Amino acid sequence: RGFRIELGEIESVLVSHPDVAQAAVLVREDRPGDKRLVAYTVPDTTPAPDTDGGALRRHLAAALPEYMVPSAFVTLGALPLTPNGKLDRKALPAPEVQTGEPGRAPATAQEALLCRLFGEVLGLDAPAGADDSFFELGGHSLLGTRLISRIRSEVDVELPIRALFETPTPAGLAQLLGDARPARRALSRVPRPEHLPLSYAQQRLWFLSRLDGAEAATYNLPVAVRLTGVLDPAALAAALHDVVGRHEVLRTVFREVGGSPVQVVLDGAVPRLDLVEVDEEDLRTALGATAARGFDLSTDLPLRATLFRAGEREHVLLLVLHHIAADGWSMGPLARDLSAAYAARCRGEAPTWTELPVQYADYALWQREVLGSEDDPTSVVSGQLDFWRRALAGLPEELPLPVDRPRPARASYRGDVVPFTLDADVHAGLAALARESGASLFMVLQAAVAVWLGKLGAGTDVPLGTPVAGRTDSALDDLVGFFVNTLVLRTDTSGDPTFRELLDRVRESDLEAYAHQDVPFERLVDLVSPERSLARHPLFQVMLTLQNTGGSDLELPGLTARNEEADTGAAKFDLSLSFGERSGGDGSPAGLDGFVDFAVDLFDRATIEAFTGRLERVLRAVVAAPDAPVGTVDVLSADERTDTLTTWNDTTAPVLTGTL
Repeated sequence: RGFRIELGEIESVLVSHPDVAQAAVLVREDRPGDKRLVAYTVPDTTPAPDTDGGALRRHLAAALPEYMVPSAFVTLGALPLTPNGKLDRKALPAPEVQTGEPGRAPATAQEALLCRLFGEVLGLDAPAGADDSFFELGGHSLLGTRLISRIRSEVDVELPIRALFETPTPAGLAQLLGDARPARRALSRVPRPEHLPLSYAQQRLWFLSRLDGAEAATYNLPVAVRLTGVLDPAALAAALHDVVGRHEVLRTVFREVGGSPVQVVLDGAVPRLDLVEVDEEDLRTALGATAARGFDLSTDLPLRATLFRAGEREHVLLLVLHHIAADGWSMGPLARDLSAAYAARCRGEAPTWTELPVQYADYALWQREVLGSEDDPTSVVSGQLDFWRRALAGLPEELPLPVDRPRPARASYRGDVVPFTLDADVHAGLAALARESGASLFMVLQAAVAVWLGKLGAGTDVPLGTPVAGRTDSALDDLVGFFVNTLVLRTDTSGDPTFRELLDRVRESDLEAYAHQDVPFERLVDLVSPERSLARHPLFQVMLTLQNTGGSDLELPGLTARNEEADTGAAKFDLSLSFGERSGGDGSPAGLDGFVDFAVDLFDRATIEAFTGRLERVLRAVVAAPDAPVGTVDVLSADERTDTLTTWNDTTAPVLTGTL
């Protein structure tokens, strides 16, 4: 009387339903990469009771994790059997699931509210269905944080990000709202003290900028856009002025008062738009040189703009921001505001936009209030520090990697980049594995990278750094600023687990880390107190990022805009892996674009190119056999295997005849 799920050799009984006599639940793959969990049910009585898919799904969702709840239900008069009495899989009909079919309508006011919030956060044309999964609709961890923030603002309750992963439907979350604790104070404008403190993240970058010197470009964020068409430079300069006026952080300098840094907002500051004539063949060099110029944070605005003119209808706009004033998510609001301001200035008008609810200085003050004091054992920061004290106990001082050169006494931060691509089949397989495991694509990539690093000699305790958006209040959605925090995600690959088992470990540890993401990274460094070194990054030396910060394209009237490469030539970490998703016209996975930034102090380019080949082999292996032990994953190419076993192992030598 239970649902039976058959996953390869694994069988487990799920939850029975009083109106169902028999049911088989199995994974179907009617098209390559399109796996779904389907329940075939036989009613307990005739005529069949009202056991529609929605009712059964809600029944199961109350007791099971989302990834074990079938996405489709098919009612049969009887289960088809083979002559020896086993389930005849080939005789089971394919489920009729129409792409784009609207989900179940909400049954309560809370479900209706959550359906609307799902649709708005995910950018859907209409509200989601009550039983639609956030992640199957295209959600990920970053958008999940935004959804939790919107729920906090509109319902005034505090839900952990774990709740979304465990019950990722409006109907499931609606059942949790009644027992949720009250929300913390919402972010709003507050009176300013005489001296504005920095946010915790800004404090660390301010310190590092003092350590590295004003000429360093380690924390520059360059954005280069080629503009083809008729450009109005005066309108562009005016639009930049409008944007800097709208976002205080872009006209903020950082000075010392009494030995501590403070924010100083410069009212009426006008950004300069430098015009540079350049030949097309010299453009890339000019972009790199300008992007690599540092900032004096005590006097320079943290935004520098240069317009390179390569022809009558060809320009490249280079915006270089210091990380202390912006992050990856900021590029979306920056592009939207600059586009709107330029369009207005071309018409001879000032832009008309809704006033921002808060400015960055309000956030810096609010952050300190929300986290509370470490001297208060009941404060948010005290509870989160207790978690990280346990989570990071015994963390390796340095991740052992097969470097080409010994680590210098002081890192130069000189870097290079190796790009690579993964095809649609690998992308689709990774996405399907994430759905089956109730995980995100990032978690799958993290588990695979940990396996890859272990194969390179990094051991079984693999700490990775990753950025989190840090925009935990909806008032920050449209604000330019530095909100991102860095988490240390520790992956335990010991015991030779299967990849699916390793992914379960990663999912559990990541959800705990996301729930404690407010502690600033620099405080974690103080907490762990590693051996201080100018040679390596503390706590982790490998960064992993999945770029899913949304669109940041300029839309300027009369111009076609496309991104141009502008590399600063800097590397903050030993290795930094970045993945970006490509989608087909129907939203299906179309491939992954990857980049490995590496420290030239340690690695040759050829070494990193070999590393990326091994990473691709790991990804293909775990997609093909997720239930195989990770120790069986082979990272060697055919040529490398021949070299290792044959060429380098050729010990043939002449042996003298005779006795002693």
